[in-house]
Amino acid sequence: MSDAPLVAVLDYGSGNVHSAVKALAEAGADARLTSDRGLLQDAAGLVVPGVGAFQAVMDQLRASRGHEIIERRLAGGMPVLGICVGMQVLFEHGVERGNDTEGLGQWPGVVTELDAPVLPHIGWNTVRAGEDSVLFRGIEDERFYFVHSYGAQSWTLDVMHPFTPPVLTWCDYGAPFLAAVENGPLSATQFHPEKSGAAGIRLLSNWISSLPTGR
Repeated sequence: MSDAPLVAVLDYGSGNVHSAVKALAEAGADARLTSDRGLLQDAAGLVVPGVGAFQAVMDQLRASRGHEIIERRLAGGMPVLGICVGMQVLFEHGVERGNDTEGLGQWPGVVTELDAPVLPHIGWNTVRAGEDSVLFRGIEDERFYFVHSYGAQSWTLDVMHPFTPPVLTWCDYGAPFLAAVENGPLSATQFHPEKSGAAGIRLLSNWISSLPTGR
């Protein structure tokens, strides 16, 4: 579609990127997997996928200077969507198997192992969508596909008036953890929209519909 908004998927060495590009295109975006810094900076939306260990994803992001793109976009109020470990690295730290790795620090908090009897958390689960969520509009009661052993299990960012508080969506697996966050231009999901069937496509479509026009 000629009027489809341009969504750049950050190509920095993380896996599972092609299914994300395909799902974004199905959801109505002109989706492009790219490492071109100009395209990444200027696209209407940027998607940051992530698969594997927190430390490995952070190493890949820093090696490709992807963290600089994310920071510059957010400083300019330009939308970014993190997926799975692409959500986790937005927090200050990730602790996996005793390794404490510094994250991007966009949000305070630490990503830790889920408090559940069986790990990893694999499969479909419902979520408790936050009030006034854009991502979950019309799909509040749907199920989404998770594959992870770690997550953000608390939220400590205190947003005061006149700033808009973030929309937090929670999921329960052993104990509550954050399934998604919508915080100004920065959104993220712990689950995989691209693996979540029609509900995942609808979520991506909701995000795409919120992107600025003219890019």
